Amino acid sequence: MLEAIGSGTISLAMATPSELPSVDDFLPPEILFQGTPFAMNRIILVRLVAMLVILLVLGITASRAKLIPSRWQGAVEWVIEFIRDSVVYDTLGEVRGKRYVPMITTIFLTVLVFNLCGIIPGMNIAATATITMPLVFALWTFCQYMITGIREQGFWGYFKTELFPAGVPWPLYIILTPIQLLEMIIVKPASLTIRLFANMVAGHLLVAVSLAFTQFYVIEATNKLLALAGVGWFALGFALTAFEIFVAALQAYIFAILSTVYISMSYPEED
Repeated sequence: MLEAIGSGTISLAMATPSELPSVDDFLPPEILFQGTPFAMNRIILVRLVAMLVILLVLGITASRAKLIPSRWQGAVEWVIEFIRDSVVYDTLGEVRGKRYVPMITTIFLTVLVFNLCGIIPGMNIAATATITMPLVFALWTFCQYMITGIREQGFWGYFKTELFPAGVPWPLYIILTPIQLLEMIIVKPASLTIRLFANMVAGHLLVAVSLAFTQFYVIEATNKLLALAGVGWFALGFALTAFEIFVAALQAYIFAILSTVYISMSYPEED
């Protein structure tokens, strides 16, 4: 059996190109607690398992931390220090950045692990491949840069700076202010949400299509010469899977650094 895409499994003996994965695979049926407020489908279950793994790994690593770190502890610390130094401090500076290190590190690690679920056997779907999870992280960032702006500049001062940029002739504010408001409350969260969601869906479908064609040409095709095409599709699927690992890490990094940049934009400009 070939582990499926989204909602179930695709049998090696049954799949044909007419049964290629679609967006419907990202809306699987409920599998636990059906008909209750706690109903879960496969994607929610994957998220819970991934979150549990993150907590266990970080908790066990922290409980066994030593002054002279082991290789595992060193690797975990390197990831955290990379986010702290190369993402948060490089964007916000050390003084301002200390406040946001826990938030940005949480976003990066969670998005990374959730993304990698798409290539882990038995899970086979990124936990960020539906719009809900990217939207939750984007709204967290939205709330944080709004809170930062109001705290640093005051309520009116923040919205005045955002909606009425200095140096613009007053008549242009009729056009500019609605655009600025749209960017602040819609464009920034949407840029985070759609980028992550679309990349994970596209990557998942590409890998799934490659594997579906592999099993069709290798198992179902009557002409054995077509098995060579199946080998080609398998090689493509393998390459795309490796590429998905890179994309998973890249999208986590992009989400983290954009969140930090949006927060930094809420601070008043230094004279």
